[in-house]
Amino acid sequence: MKSVLTLLLAAALAAPALAETPQAPVKADLKKGEAIAQTCVACHAADGGRGAPAYPILQGQHPEYLVRQLQGFKSGQRANAVMQGFASALSDEDMRNVAAFYASKSAKPGAAKKKGTVALGESIYRGGLPAKSVPACAGCHSPSGAGIPSVYPRLAGQHGDYTGAQLLAFREGVRKNNAQMSAIAKRMNDGEIQAVADYIAGLQ
Repeated sequence: MKSVLTLLLAAALAAPALAETPQAPVKADLKKGEAIAQTCVACHAADGGRGAPAYPILQGQHPEYLVRQLQGFKSGQRANAVMQGFASALSDEDMRNVAAFYASKSAKPGAAKKKGTVALGESIYRGGLPAKSVPACAGCHSPSGAGIPSVYPRLAGQHGDYTGAQLLAFREGVRKNNAQMSAIAKRMNDGEIQAVADYIAGLQ
């Protein structure tokens, strides 16, 4: 009787440990991701590269960030009628696959276009605007603009037009999916936003 009780007790103690064993992360399928990406070609180019300046470059972006944005579009947390239509048709697996496909591509360098504001843009990116309590962009997105996987997006080489438009959207309350960025953008004027956006476009 004692041995039976001992076995039952051992099994009961082992059960939670087995239940808590972490599951292996699901490996993304790049081929499936590439197939999904074909529906995105018109705005983001075949490999998420340097398409129209109004749309983001997806090449080399952290897959975790891309998945979060797609989930935000699908739920309506991030407003964009076109993207909501695309994202609503995607499963979580689809999102992981297409995000991994874009992340697997090497991001090509860009260039700043406004020579007269590069110094201001660099100053804001690296040192912020202390008088306005605007922190340095480099603090979260790294000095090179590489960002931090699963936390902050890669910015280096992003279209200046797109980055500027997103900062304005944060400032005006049009884009509401990041309270931290909304608070920062509200303290910046148009000139400061455009300067740092253009500087980011040439960041490597």
